[in-house]
Order: sequence, then C-alpha cells, then structure tokens
Amino acid sequence: MLVNGARQSGKSTLVRLLAKGREAEWRNLDTPVVRQAALADPAGFVAFPELMVIDEIQRVPDLLLAIKEQVDTDPRPGRYLLTGSARLLGLRALPDALPGRMETIELWPFSQGEIDGAPDGFVDALFADGESLRHTSTVTRPEYADRIVRGGFPEAVARSNPRRRERFLDSYVSDLISREISQLSEIERVSEMRALVRLLAARSGQLLVANTLSSRVGLSASTVHRYLALLDEVFLTKRIPAWSRNVSDRAIGTPKIAFVDSGVAANLLGADSRSLVRPDGLFGPLLEAFVLMELARQLTWSDERAELFHYRTKEKVEVDAVLENRQGRVVGIEVKASSTVRPDDFKGLRHLADRLGDDFVVGVVLYTGSQTLPFGERMRAMPVSALWEAMPAHRRPS
Repeated sequence: MLVNGARQSGKSTLVRLLAKGREAEWRNLDTPVVRQAALADPAGFVAFPELMVIDEIQRVPDLLLAIKEQVDTDPRPGRYLLTGSARLLGLRALPDALPGRMETIELWPFSQGEIDGAPDGFVDALFADGESLRHTSTVTRPEYADRIVRGGFPEAVARSNPRRRERFLDSYVSDLISREISQLSEIERVSEMRALVRLLAARSGQLLVANTLSSRVGLSASTVHRYLALLDEVFLTKRIPAWSRNVSDRAIGTPKIAFVDSGVAANLLGADSRSLVRPDGLFGPLLEAFVLMELARQLTWSDERAELFHYRTKEKVEVDAVLENRQGRVVGIEVKASSTVRPDDFKGLRHLADRLGDDFVVGVVLYTGSQTLPFGERMRAMPVSALWEAMPAHRRPS
C-alpha cells in the first residue's frame, strides 16, 4: 500500500497508526545513510519477512522493482507500507509502478470537516437529496477568510499565532522548491520557479493558460509546462479539467489551477484574513479555489464515485465546479463571495441544466449568507459551510 500526498500532510503519523501493534521494519529515505543503502543494494534493502515501512519512496524509485520481485515471490498482502511526497506515476525515473500489486491512497491536508469534527458529506448529499437538501449557517465572511488563510496542514492548524503560521508556510514552500522539486528534476532557474509559484497563487481558482505565463516569469513555454507538471507532482497545485460530454474534448480544454492548500496560496500573496475581505482583496478567487479543493478532498472518500471538472463555453458561459458520477448524473456548483445571491448568478447553471435535461441533478450557488434559498426548479443558493456541515438525509440522526 502507498500513502501518497503533500509533505507535512500527516502521512508518517497515519502510517504509524496503521502499523501500530505489528512488528515492522522502518526505513526513512530522507536519511542520507538509509538512502545510500537503498541505492547500493535495492534487493537486500527490501528483503524482510514481515511488514516493512518505507518513508518517501520517491527518493529511490528503483526500490519498486525490488519490491515487485519480493511480492511476486511471496504474494502475502500487506508486506510493504510506503509513503511518498510526489505522484509516483508522474516520476520520469519510475521503473515500474507495481500495476495490480499496489493500492494507492492519497492523503490531503485536513478538510474543514476533519478540523471541526463535522460530517464532510456535501458531495453525497447533493447526489442523494438534490434540491431537497437544506442547510443553515452561522459562519461569517471574516470566519470564512480565517479558514482560507489557515489552510489545512496539521502544523499550520496547530499554530494559532498568525506569525508562527506564516513562518511555517514560508519555509514549507521554500523547502518544497529547494528540496522536493530539485530532487525530482533539475531546475535551471530557481528564482523564476519561485516567481511562477507566486504568480500561480494569484491565479488560484482561475483558468490556467500556460503559454501566457512564460513572458511574465522570463521562462520559455516548454520550461513553464515542465515546471507546472512538477508543481502538480509534489501536490502543491492541482489542475481541474474542463468538462464536456465528449471525453476527448476534456483533454484539450483549458483547465483551472488551484493550490492544494488555501493557506499556502494566501501566504504567498501576503494576504491575512483582514486584508482578504477588503473591497480590493482576493477573497473571491481564493474562496473559489478553497471550495474546489474541499470538493476534491471529499471525492477521495465519498460513497458517490464522481469526478471534478469546471465548465466554460466559447461564449464564456461558466460553471465553477461540475461533479459527474459514473452514471452520467451531474451537479453544478457556482461560488460567490457575497452574502447575497441574484438570479443572474444561476446563468451558467441554467445553461448546464438545459443542456443535460434529466441528467442534471441540482445547481447550487455557494455564498457567504446564512440560508438555503430556492431560485427555481433544481436551483438553490446555499451557505459555503454546507461543504463540511451537510450530510445526506439517510445519515442524519433520527
């Protein structure tokens, strides 16, 4: 089993809990001498009859071939518990991803429900209850801003002092660029990579047009594309693909970019919770990216097997988030930073509903107000906090 996810998201802590009570051999490839041993003798390194835990497997990808040989010889399940801070399938030096032999679990920074002890059942509730879903909220705009700035990394959540949290987030990005990304691929111009990361933070939740970024940061278009792929591989950013009924069109549609952790994006922009909600602040785009990533987290555990997209036509009719399940049923979600909602805010959702007919389940405008309000058939305005506080009717206490 591989637990894959961003640095500092709690992978090692989770693995220790999973291995508790079992005799296990622990190997951390961040330790230079351990890494050298793995490089020198991969087969001998993984030869162990009981559970072996290997931290940061991406440091020595050749270990996967040695593990494959061991598993083929002795196919008992659960012999190897691996962690990685980079998407293994994206690594260029990857010799074999153990197809059919390895289960991968992605671990994200905390969701808002995990932080609050709330149900985090919004995705399941939308598909199960549709327009009958109701939610009321006491969360205010400044409190939403606090959540965006805090983010979900366990270390950042634990630091109530804003300055201490900012120092953690500063060092997180710096270490990620200087260590993680540099070890995955040689970076010719580190300062330009840092500038690219800040530029992407300002565009979090917006369309990613990679070719327009090159002139802004002084890099060739091919280098920008390579750097963007590296940022995805280390779980700093995530691309949200364009939705279309034609699957082949999804691959060529312009994706959106979102930072996996909203606190990292806000910190890169020098935004605190107070400046975020000013009239000229970045509350709107950062709130949209925050919502996108809360949805992405939920899709890793929801009962409803669905995928996350965005929607945009040539006429610039847009829907911020589109969830489509395996049966082709679709939920549309718009995000508004205001505490009021107008009929025009449903323009994109109505377009999508007309196009899909009975396959359209419900269209929701998430806003910073307190009530769930009807705006026509299958159209609802709902507080943003429904993301982590709502649950399907069949799961609610009777």
